[in-house]
Amino acid sequence: MPPSHKKAMMAIESCRTPALGGHVYHCNKCSRDCYSYHSCKSRYCPQCQNEQADQWLAKQEQLLLNVPHFLVTFTLPAELRSLARSRQKTVYNILMRTSAQALLTLTENRKYLGGMVGIISVLQTWTRDLRYHPHVHMLVCGGSLSQDRQSWLSLRYPYLVPQKALARVFAGKFRHALKKVDLLKGIPTRIWKQSWVVDVLAVGSGQSALRYLAPYIFRVAISNRRILSLDQGKVTFQFKDSKSQQQRIAVLLAEHFIHRFLQHVLPHRFIKVRTYGLFSPKRRHLLQLAKRFVGLAVPQNSGKQLQTTAYPRTIDCPHCKTPMQYIGELPRIKVASTGRSP
Repeated sequence: MPPSHKKAMMAIESCRTPALGGHVYHCNKCSRDCYSYHSCKSRYCPQCQNEQADQWLAKQEQLLLNVPHFLVTFTLPAELRSLARSRQKTVYNILMRTSAQALLTLTENRKYLGGMVGIISVLQTWTRDLRYHPHVHMLVCGGSLSQDRQSWLSLRYPYLVPQKALARVFAGKFRHALKKVDLLKGIPTRIWKQSWVVDVLAVGSGQSALRYLAPYIFRVAISNRRILSLDQGKVTFQFKDSKSQQQRIAVLLAEHFIHRFLQHVLPHRFIKVRTYGLFSPKRRHLLQLAKRFVGLAVPQNSGKQLQTTAYPRTIDCPHCKTPMQYIGELPRIKVASTGRSP
C-alpha cells in the first residue's frame, strides 16, 4: 500500500476525534460539557473541505470572460486503465498535459479559432459507484485572443472544435508521450486505431460548470450522506446512474469498498487542477488584455465575502439549547506507534 493511501486512511479515521484535539464548552444550566473536535482537512475526507471548495470557486469565477464556455471531457480508454493504475503519477501527468495540448492545437488552428483560449483542467478518476475511470474535465472559454494580441476572435461555429478531430489529436499526442517514457511496449496496436471518447458540451457562462467541478477538487469519490449503512461487514451506498439518472444502491464488502475508495487517492503532491492558455498564471497579463476586449463576466456570488471558519466562543447546548460557555482548547492525543489513530 502506498504511503499516500495510509496517510489518507489515518486522516479519515482521526477526523473530528480526540486524536486531533479541539475545543470544550460548558452549559451552566444543565451542567453538561460539549466537545468540538478538529477536522483533518484532508482532501480525501468525505466530511471536510466545503469551505476550501467555496474559496476555490470564488477564485476561479474571477477568470471567466463574458463569452460562452464549453465543458470538454477527455476519457482514457479502458485498455489503458491498468497502465494508469500501476504508473499513476506518470500517466496522470501525460493525460492532463496531452489533453490540453490537443485542445490548444486545434483552437490555435485558423480553421477554428486561430488564437489562444483559456483552460481550467481537472483530473477525475472515479465513476459515481467508485469504479476506476480516469478522465479529465476542462472548462474552456468560447473564443480566443488573436495571435497578434490585437483582437478577440469569437466562435465561427456553434461548437468549439469537432469532437472526432480533437479525439484523434489527443490519441496521437498521448501515444507519442507514452513512447517518450518507454511505456508503449505491450499496448495492443488496435487501441491507436479505435475511436477515443472526447465530449464537448456548451455550458453557457461557465459558472454552472465551475460549481459542478468544485466538489471534485477537495473531495474524493463519495460523501458521507451517500453511505447508508455498515452492517455485517458490508457497506451500502447510493449513487445516481449516469444513463438513467435514477438513484441506485450498491452493496460491497467493506474490504472491496475500501479498495474502490483508495484507488482514487492521488500520488503525493500531485496537482489535479491545472490551468493552460489565457488562464495560466504565466499568461494572466494576456487574460487582462482579453478582458478589455470582451469584458469580465460578473460572478453570481459577486461581492460575497468568504470568511474563514473560526471556532465560536459560544454554541447552543445540544440538550437544553442554552448558549454554552467556551472553556478552552483540547490538546491533540498522540497516536500510538501501531500506525492507527486511537
